[in-house]
Amino acid sequence: MGVTTVTDVRPSPEHPVQGGASAVSADGGVLHTLFRSEQGGHEQVVLCQDRASGLRAVIAIHDTALGPALGGTRFHAYASEDEAVLDALNLSRGMSYKNALAGLDHGGGKAVIIGDPELIKTEELLLAYGRFVASLGGRYVTACDVGTYVADMDVVARTNKWTTGRSPENGGAGDSSVLTAFGVFQGMRASAQHLWGDPTLRGRKVGVAGVGKVGHHLVEHLLQDGAEVVITDVRAESIERVRSRHPQVTVAADTGALIRTEGLDLYAPCALGGALNDETVPVLTAKVVCGAANNQLAHPGVEKDLADRGILYAPDYVVNAGGVIQVADELHGFDFDRCKTKAAKIFDTTLAIFARAKEDGIPPAAAADRLAEQRMADARRS
Repeated sequence: MGVTTVTDVRPSPEHPVQGGASAVSADGGVLHTLFRSEQGGHEQVVLCQDRASGLRAVIAIHDTALGPALGGTRFHAYASEDEAVLDALNLSRGMSYKNALAGLDHGGGKAVIIGDPELIKTEELLLAYGRFVASLGGRYVTACDVGTYVADMDVVARTNKWTTGRSPENGGAGDSSVLTAFGVFQGMRASAQHLWGDPTLRGRKVGVAGVGKVGHHLVEHLLQDGAEVVITDVRAESIERVRSRHPQVTVAADTGALIRTEGLDLYAPCALGGALNDETVPVLTAKVVCGAANNQLAHPGVEKDLADRGILYAPDYVVNAGGVIQVADELHGFDFDRCKTKAAKIFDTTLAIFARAKEDGIPPAAAADRLAEQRMADARRS
């Protein structure tokens, strides 16, 4: 097994650093981020290597003031080890904020496994990864993320008891996309309440970019609420799945066409991060942005650009917290109804963020950060 250490890295040009809850400093590498950056402060970074299985992984623990760090394991073919470490730092910090505002007794952590999961993922590699997580003695609780699935967590759990996102057959809750979509819909309802005085999307035109695991569930909620839905996705089969069940849903050629749709009331980015950037914000026709994608703000300052255009932004890490609420509940014996009740509170949390933003004269993303930081600071003092 490998070592618990930190090496100096710098972000690659292909991996931009984002603002808000998920940002770390791009100046001076990881040591600067950890020890001198205001956006750093990570408690521990673990570099893991198992030559026999080919495992190379990074586990980043940002903050444990609220409890053991909780966050998923991303399996991705990073362009460099530097990029992988930076991603782990960004994602783990974001989890601290997400867990804090979700009302969970967990801090933020995240892990990344370096490599193409289609090529190198094996049972031996996952078991080795589980041993590394177990070596932290419960400081980090893992789950699924991009490139890892319920079946993978079932394997990891064989060598690590601090594993969530498992199948029901193995004591877990299974796919978390259902509650993730439910939580995003609650954020949409709160946005509608704040902007239009009524917590419904009935009669509103909503554009959903990405109708995969989470997005297609979100479309169901919107249609049941009476919304007019426009979708787009890079995968034709995902579009066909929605259209075969709901032929009234219209399709935009791509995301660029979707965000320019005339009369669009709400835009829901549910695919890749960085959806809100210097190119998309100026042409966005919607008055509200609320979606499931992580890290939607491409860089610090985008939230101000949205505010300057009069576009209400529901912070992504607030509204997409349904999934982490579900996996956290596994540690106490999963109960779907209990989780859904907790996820429904995303409505109230989102409204509170909008109120704080108005009171302080700041964008909602900054208000969300302040509320999360306050909860973590209170926990450290107690």
